[in-house]
Amino acid sequence: MEQKQVVITGVGAVSAVGIGADFFFDNLLKGVSGIDHIKQYDASRQTTRIAAEIKNFKAEDHFSKKMIRRTGRYIQFGLIAADEAVKNSGIVLGDEDVTRIGCLFASGIGDFPMSESQAVAFHREGPGKMSPFTVPRVSPNMVSANISMELGLKGPSLGLSSACTSGSHAIALAAMMLQTGHSDVIIAGAAESCISPSAVEAYIALRALSSRNDDPKHASRPFDKGRDGFVLGEGAGALVMETREHAEKRGAPILAQVAGYALNCDAYHITAPHPQGEGAATAMIMAVKNAGLTPDDIDYINAHGTSTPINDPSETSAIKRAFGERAYDIPVSSIKSMIGHALGAAGALEAVACVQAMNENIMPPTMNLEEPDPLCDLDYVPNKAREKELNVVLSNSFGFGGQNCVLVFKKANGK
Repeated sequence: MEQKQVVITGVGAVSAVGIGADFFFDNLLKGVSGIDHIKQYDASRQTTRIAAEIKNFKAEDHFSKKMIRRTGRYIQFGLIAADEAVKNSGIVLGDEDVTRIGCLFASGIGDFPMSESQAVAFHREGPGKMSPFTVPRVSPNMVSANISMELGLKGPSLGLSSACTSGSHAIALAAMMLQTGHSDVIIAGAAESCISPSAVEAYIALRALSSRNDDPKHASRPFDKGRDGFVLGEGAGALVMETREHAEKRGAPILAQVAGYALNCDAYHITAPHPQGEGAATAMIMAVKNAGLTPDDIDYINAHGTSTPINDPSETSAIKRAFGERAYDIPVSSIKSMIGHALGAAGALEAVACVQAMNENIMPPTMNLEEPDPLCDLDYVPNKAREKELNVVLSNSFGFGGQNCVLVFKKANGK
């Protein structure tokens, strides 16, 4: 059976540099940093006191009191991003067979703040004090469920959680379902918000976070010699994905094609990537092949680029293994230098950035790259956006447990 082509017709974003996909991407191109001192709680006793939070977010500006009670911050971000993507796509849900429209939304952690607050309430005050919304808020499928309920979608509604690869996994699995004719349209993406005392402390215990508290905006510095860890972020990214046949039938604006993908596992370590990027390299090779392309077709790589001592040289090594000498000719950049690491939502936000980069033929920069690490010797588009014709872009996502996902996007009407 011939597989159907999968296209993207709408995008939405909630990020530390802005709510709204266009605002998000414009600020990336300007090199705006969303990283600052933590505002959601008093972090003064912790060794890391910075994060990439959504600025001035007030749930009451977007939702009813009833919705606020039953949804956590990460679900709210997902709802906002999905709503924008749907509006951006021009799809009129009332004219569609909603049993053929699904939602596949991911989260790496889910409503960790709710889990934390309710555990504290139980241990401090005893039985009878926990919120009845605890389970509906912390269950990892509930961002997808809430989007489906709000939009009236009656196709498959799936929640996915695979650490920092979650968002990219959601997009890849949505593409599989569309290719095989399971659905006509899927809203895919991911949402995350776990900037809470114990969540931050857990990552501190892993020695994963930057402690550059005196200079937040320069704390996330992928591929730079002075990097000291990632900066925790939050947000959501959403894509409206359709079969090309369905999109063309309704005259939809086609923003990009999901040309290929690959999923694999390092099977190496619970948190560290393979030092030489073995699994990541294999995933890149597989994704390019899955797209029916060659390494020479890749115009730009959106890196996982976390700003940790181990990840950045590992990813650099993986790119070299996958592309050989051509690795030095492919621009690579990491938007985590500006929006931090949104964990499970990272891949979804980066997918939105990839689609917009192709449509505007410009690559967002890697900010704060001042002294390159000798082990990181590729072209990382340092500190300034760069124009280039982009017909095919590749996006990397790597997660704890060695989970890898690589996506290949192709310009809708590119070469």
